[in-house]
Amino acid sequence: MEAAPYNNGFIQRLLNDRVTYRFVEDKDPVYHKTKYVNQMARDVKTDFIGIWDADVIVPHEQIPDAIEHLRQKRCDVAYPFDGKCYDTSDILRNHYLVHRDLDFLMTNRGKMQLMYNVEGVIGAVGGAILVKTDKFRLAGMDNEAFYGWGLEDGERHYRWLSFDFEIYRSKGCIFHLTHTRESNWLSSSKSHHRKARHEMDEIVNYTKEELFERFSSKQSQITEN
Repeated sequence: MEAAPYNNGFIQRLLNDRVTYRFVEDKDPVYHKTKYVNQMARDVKTDFIGIWDADVIVPHEQIPDAIEHLRQKRCDVAYPFDGKCYDTSDILRNHYLVHRDLDFLMTNRGKMQLMYNVEGVIGAVGGAILVKTDKFRLAGMDNEAFYGWGLEDGERHYRWLSFDFEIYRSKGCIFHLTHTRESNWLSSSKSHHRKARHEMDEIVNYTKEELFERFSSKQSQITEN
């Protein structure tokens, strides 16, 4: 799904016939990520859903490890990394985009900033996620109260823990290709930031029953309709 002010046809020309493509005209300068993730998730017919940011690079061997744990029913959610997320910097990002050398990124981790380190043992909980489709829907999918980017990954992860989902992490890190945040980053708007923080704080203080009432029952209504 591509959401943009107009369709220039560029992305569709890059895709083969195996990919289902939809365009949505959206003139909003802020990308409502959670809304579009949910729209696509409702159409998924496979057992698993991948929520993968376009600016995240994952070492290849970590991906089948995470998928295998899902297929063997050892977990409900699989992160193909251990929580360490390295921000590449502009110089390292540009070198990677030219040479596509993953070993170069691995070698230069010491020159990168470790993101989300303040979260301690949890680390990053977004960027690259594999989850059982039925479980994703059961827990209410993404929370569309989050508009733009920021905090939605942490809120979703907390909800999954509250729903007692079994969560697995593969060994190894991921890399975030540095970019400007601009209008999509919630901190660019104080009002968006306050609303997101309020939503996050509210969810954290919900009981399991309140979470189920708000999210799971809402998803049941969507499914029935």
